[in-house]
Amino acid sequence: MSAASNDQVVIFDTTLRDGEQSPGASMTLEEKLQVAELLDTMGVDIIEAGFPIASNGDFEAVSEIARRSKNAVIAGLARAISADIDRAGEAVRNAERGRIHTFVSTSPIHLQHQMNKTEDEVLEIIQRTVAQARNLIDDVEWSAMDATRTPIEYLSRCVEAAIAAGATTINLPDTVGYAVPQEYREMFEQIRANVPNSDKAVFSVHCHNDLGLAVANSLAGVTGGARQIECTINGLGERAGNAALEEIVMAVRTRNDILPYASKVDPVYLTRASKLVSAVSSFPVQYNKAIVGKNAFAHESGIHQDGMLKNAETYEIMRPEDVGVRATSLVMGKHSGRHAFKDKLVELGYDLGDNAFQEAFRRFKELADRKKNVYDEDIEALVEDEITIQGETVKVIALTVIAGTGGPQKAILTMDIDGRHETREATGDGPVDATFNAIKAIWPHEATLQLYQVNAVTEGTDAQAEVSVRLEDSGKIATGKGADTDTLVASARAYVSALNKLAIRSQRIVNVDDAIAS
Repeated sequence: MSAASNDQVVIFDTTLRDGEQSPGASMTLEEKLQVAELLDTMGVDIIEAGFPIASNGDFEAVSEIARRSKNAVIAGLARAISADIDRAGEAVRNAERGRIHTFVSTSPIHLQHQMNKTEDEVLEIIQRTVAQARNLIDDVEWSAMDATRTPIEYLSRCVEAAIAAGATTINLPDTVGYAVPQEYREMFEQIRANVPNSDKAVFSVHCHNDLGLAVANSLAGVTGGARQIECTINGLGERAGNAALEEIVMAVRTRNDILPYASKVDPVYLTRASKLVSAVSSFPVQYNKAIVGKNAFAHESGIHQDGMLKNAETYEIMRPEDVGVRATSLVMGKHSGRHAFKDKLVELGYDLGDNAFQEAFRRFKELADRKKNVYDEDIEALVEDEITIQGETVKVIALTVIAGTGGPQKAILTMDIDGRHETREATGDGPVDATFNAIKAIWPHEATLQLYQVNAVTEGTDAQAEVSVRLEDSGKIATGKGADTDTLVASARAYVSALNKLAIRSQRIVNVDDAIAS
């Protein structure tokens, strides 16, 4: 990729790689393909589709996304190891435009405690592995892991070596979320001034949110000369997450007076992307999350409401419709047919395959029979629940719960396991405990429940419940979501979804934190 124009900021989305590394956020192949398709449609410049060496599943996902992408560059991550780089090159081989993104640690603390390498040894690794990647593909990104805790003089030598070896993008990440905006901007200014061949590459920011400064640091890096921003939908990512793509895009758009840059991302897709990533990762979006949170455009204060009625600009610096937020509308009912339902899905931004559409329509008709008013949010919750369970090998079929003050509570559950139905009953200390015990009777496991959370999708006592469940098993964490007007059914679906994801995570064969081999 040629160097970006002075006012154009390249958006590099790493939701499918760094975002998926969030504990419990594993996605299936089908889910990754859906996210990648939306990212490609909304104008993201580069999609980091995964870590091809990590598992056969990651390799398959990167390869398939590379084949399907119409607009975006598709990147595969690789450690500074020959086998990693070859695997990443093979994964992006069929992309219209592919990239190998390779990285190595540069900070003293990483060299001493993680890599056990000298500075000169790391310089040799950079030269050798970047050259190997460049021999496979023209577009090579090199990252200095823990750049913000690396002395400027040594970091400059590393950057110069990487560019000389063929790197076209240089990423200087705030890997541990340690930096503050001023020093992050100054780091880019100093590196670009100190490195004689710095004009041969695009510089990139990649910030983590451990101190809540990821977006601020990213924008500061751009003012220091970076022209690529690495970010994720909803800020998904390791620990406290990454810089949120939606916040980056809207900050540049809203404050273009002091951030005179442009991106190709169409903001009208931001809310849709947020909901999709939340659904497939099973990570709820906090209500007060900037741009895409449920309360981002809500006003309760009397003073605020009075101002909004007189002129929306009194308390809103962005229009809800700019980021794809629509007013709640009652549009569908039990007499609505397939054609109307399909049109509504298109309006809401969904494009389901035939099988998924038929199942979603069946569940919509059931919902319309049970719920007086069906809102857009109900349909979104239903469809996102359907997206979540696509490809799961174990599913909830039927649930009956007997509960009351007398106790103990009892659950009778039927589940589909690879096409075979099994029914068990179990008791518990409350209906949720009984339901989860019934699941364990059918699908024995040692996972422990870390989080159980219930939210109402809309108003009223007949509102759908959206349940989030987080499970942990032998250090592996998975989160599942389920939606239904019956909270217990939604709970069972969420629990089973998390178990399915734990099964997927157990297939991972390489730990991304393995020490860098020589």
